[in-house]
Amino acid sequence: MHQDLPRTHDAVHPSHRLLRLLRPAARAYFSRRYDVRVHGDEQIRRRGQHIVAANHIGLLDGPLLAAFAPRPVHALTKKEMFEGHTGRALRALGQIPLARYEVDPSAIKDCLKVLRDGGVVAIFPEGARGAGELRRAHAGVAYLALVTGAPVVPLAIFGTREPGGHIDSVPPAGSRFDLVYGSPVYLEQQPWPRTQAQVRQATETLRNSLVQHLVEAKGITGRSLPGPIPGFTEEQLFEGLDRNPSRKKSND
Repeated sequence: MHQDLPRTHDAVHPSHRLLRLLRPAARAYFSRRYDVRVHGDEQIRRRGQHIVAANHIGLLDGPLLAAFAPRPVHALTKKEMFEGHTGRALRALGQIPLARYEVDPSAIKDCLKVLRDGGVVAIFPEGARGAGELRRAHAGVAYLALVTGAPVVPLAIFGTREPGGHIDSVPPAGSRFDLVYGSPVYLEQQPWPRTQAQVRQATETLRNSLVQHLVEAKGITGRSLPGPIPGFTEEQLFEGLDRNPSRKKSND
């Protein structure tokens, strides 16, 4: 499998040993400080490759996902976070650095390595924190699903940023967080070469499924999303994310 295009025999499967050790302590910390409610986590099977695709509204989305997911996850995390002590910690916890404003073959290959080894990759397809309504989705989730055939499990996150909260705000102690998993979405695995048209179509199919799950999750929880981040337009939040040179290629 690792010899299939794109080949991943020389890619790195990030270690998750430290993540496995620290997850119980992280869950205990969050559970003491907040009211964390997880719904539908049985949608992630105990074995096999999965892609978790979540909306992104607050600073705590990633830590909560890492702590409460039913299995250890390797989350794509912006490369800017991988500096100093924080960067060393993220690497030790098995997270994958992503250069968001350019093609990043290393991040792609590391994700494929994890999936082909039967692991779980988590992605925030919006690409940045915002209103969390999934009005846009970048192509990474669809591409990985088309290459591997891995099921995409939607995740709707509520409560990690309050209405009016700024981009790095954290809700006060006692706040309620809801993490709602949905039914997996399956895309037919596509052999190489995969065209940009196939990826675009698959991306829109997935986005529609994620939006539908978000609507259902609002009904399940009675929650709403916090709205736009004050002081930022959508264009500012996603500036540069749409200038991906990979769009100029006809296939992978």
